[in-house]
Amino acid sequence: MDRLRFGTFLAPFHPAGENPTLALQRDLELVEHLDRLGYDEAWIGEHHSAGTEIIASPEIFIAAAAERTKHIKLGTGVTSIAYHNPLWVAERMVLLDHLTRGRVMLGCGPGSLPTDSMMLGLTPTDTRELLAVDLDIIMRLLRGETVTEQTKTHTLVNARLHLRPYTQPCFDIAVAAVASPTGPRMAGTHGIGLLSIGATLSKDGFDALAHHWNVVEERAAHFGQTVSRRDWRLVGLMHIAETREQAYADVQFGIETWFRYFQKTAAFPQMAVEGGDAKEMIDFINEAGIGAIGTVEDARAQVQRLWDQSGGFGAMLLLGHEWANPQATKRSWELIAQHVMPHFQGGEITHAQATLSAKEYAGGKREDYAAAQLQAVATMTERYEKEKAGQS
Repeated sequence: MDRLRFGTFLAPFHPAGENPTLALQRDLELVEHLDRLGYDEAWIGEHHSAGTEIIASPEIFIAAAAERTKHIKLGTGVTSIAYHNPLWVAERMVLLDHLTRGRVMLGCGPGSLPTDSMMLGLTPTDTRELLAVDLDIIMRLLRGETVTEQTKTHTLVNARLHLRPYTQPCFDIAVAAVASPTGPRMAGTHGIGLLSIGATLSKDGFDALAHHWNVVEERAAHFGQTVSRRDWRLVGLMHIAETREQAYADVQFGIETWFRYFQKTAAFPQMAVEGGDAKEMIDFINEAGIGAIGTVEDARAQVQRLWDQSGGFGAMLLLGHEWANPQATKRSWELIAQHVMPHFQGGEITHAQATLSAKEYAGGKREDYAAAQLQAVATMTERYEKEKAGQS
């Protein structure tokens, strides 16, 4: 397989009532940690209500994170573009593209919290209709066009960008998909990437994976666009420890708070998570096939399951959460980097296969080589004795 990229989709999810300043610092520290571990991408969410997903501007967060990291690419996951003037969305992303020297990505979506859009007098239908309109404007601006357009929320008159992107021809752009074909249709129409969020967070979404990419390809062909599975990113759930028992114990820390948020606060029916207690919640994640709470073997099996179900994709993004305490959470990311990523990277022969094959080859030759080593020592010893005898 092609090199599978790994990263995080960081909403983030912090329990309401905690110190938000410290929570945001943990988010920045996590991105730094992932950068050191060799993760490829971090996508940062935008939310304005409900007190749990507390980053209001992914662009500001990305600017701070970019100064603390060296390699990881940073994306808006997602910019709720219906809330913004599309001209300013494009302008801010071009600025970030220059500030990060090409490490920025734009993720677009309608916004998932109805309590966000309500404050702007918009309905969920409005935000979805505006997503298509505003995305089209953003793509035209980034191509260098001058745009005059009247939308439901904004008026643009001869609008154009005064900077070109640092990345040529443009930085990565992706549109979010949950369960409906709306996101895949827009991805294919514009020839951009797809962020499958709900597609891996519910059984129905999991079953729809292959169909989603079929929609992308069908729309791309219709509009004369080129799309690649490398630009398809799946968002999934994991917490990994050295043993399954340890992983189960770890998530007792915060998994119930996370579940209750989706069960009682976030009006996000595609995330209709089930479970009345921690055990049922763990079972729901593992048995519905939407995630892995367990060992590195469980994690590898889940990534392979998603690969087989989808037909192949470009990046595995793990949803950021605080099911476990900060130490156990960081350890989970380390185990995935050390023991999962090598099995999906390296090309036709993965990094894991290469080293395991070398180990197997050397092990198979050990007996013969050990005998040869002993013979070599004996030969050199005999030569030395003869050399000494010749000098006396």
